[in-house]
Amino acid sequence: MSSTPPPPGDREKIVSKLPAPLQQELKVRTAQHNLDIQDAVEAGISAWSGLGSNLPSIDTAGAKAFSTWLPAGQWDNFKSACRARGVPLVQGLAQSVSTWLQNNPAPGVQRPAIVKRFVVCNQKGGVGKTAVTAGVGQALAESPEQLYPVAISKHFAIARTSADPAADVTAVEQLPGPGLRVLLVDFDPQGHLTKQLGHELLHLDGDSLTKHMAGEAKGKLEDLVVAVEDDRFDDRLHLLPSCTDAFLLDVKLSGVRAREAALERALSPIESDYDVIIVDCPPSLGLSMDAAAYYGRRRDAESLGNSGILVVVQAEDSSADAYGLLTNQIDDLRSDMHLELDYLGIVVNHYDARRGYIATSSLDSWMAIRDPRVVGLVGDLKEQKEAVRVKQPLLAYAPQCPQSLALRALAREIA
Repeated sequence: MSSTPPPPGDREKIVSKLPAPLQQELKVRTAQHNLDIQDAVEAGISAWSGLGSNLPSIDTAGAKAFSTWLPAGQWDNFKSACRARGVPLVQGLAQSVSTWLQNNPAPGVQRPAIVKRFVVCNQKGGVGKTAVTAGVGQALAESPEQLYPVAISKHFAIARTSADPAADVTAVEQLPGPGLRVLLVDFDPQGHLTKQLGHELLHLDGDSLTKHMAGEAKGKLEDLVVAVEDDRFDDRLHLLPSCTDAFLLDVKLSGVRAREAALERALSPIESDYDVIIVDCPPSLGLSMDAAAYYGRRRDAESLGNSGILVVVQAEDSSADAYGLLTNQIDDLRSDMHLELDYLGIVVNHYDARRGYIATSSLDSWMAIRDPRVVGLVGDLKEQKEAVRVKQPLLAYAPQCPQSLALRALAREIA
């Protein structure tokens, strides 16, 4: 145990020991409260020093090295207090940290007043809508009691000069998972989201989302929902699988009353079970896309940006053409139905600067769009393809990879 001269700001570095579980709990709790560890330890020592009696002993066997910065003089005063109370210094520090933890319980998960509804779309197929849908959902459902690496750089231009899309990540911050209850809706008849997460498509002769939207339901929609299994999600991440009958959805919707609201009517019975519902749309501009866009509209008393359209593109010309078609459809819906329909932003997916001028110049073009703006840049790396092959969630398969870090950042940006 030692101390070093105080740095600027009149603090000194102290080195001691603390049980590893207590260190981890302190690390998570301070992140949950958006505090520095040094401030928590300072407050804990002050609170412990003011107690009128000693606390029950804490098991400090196997304590690991621990260091932080405290106000000049506090550590010396603390050592004197430990001697006066007959408490070993490591035990006193453990009790001080425990005191702070008890005085600052974990904050509850911040749940939206109105369920967030993210509609992930682009008329062009193959841009990675499904990967973005799954990744954002996973990131929002991660445990609030664990810390996860999140990319905090937004300097997208850095990535343009590197063969590695991860070069944009100039810093990584360890943050608690949001802990939200998330439903992923596979709205694409091809069922890529369902298959990638290791589930089977619903039977054609059974119940389905299509049947609920067309007024042909055979049971409750909640009975079709399945869990995406992994300890980090702890039953917070669910999936509504696709069914191939969705290929007929536009035909069925043509005869449905108020067809634009068909998806909302189908999902409304289960909305209260979730904080976020993310719809993975098919590459279509038909009636099904109208229903999906309508579902993402801003409702009465809903805050701006709580829900809306998330457009996934690639850094190449055909994505730009498809983007124009999609935005025209959105504009028509806005004007024809007088909808308050917000864009959550643009995600440039599968980006790889090694593809040269086409990729880098296309990224420049996307970045030049200010409304909606680019809110995420996700690299084209092998981990996503590997996760799809083994039918595992990316954030469980490769939680530290650059794609996972970027998807966590995107989730926090739009949520």
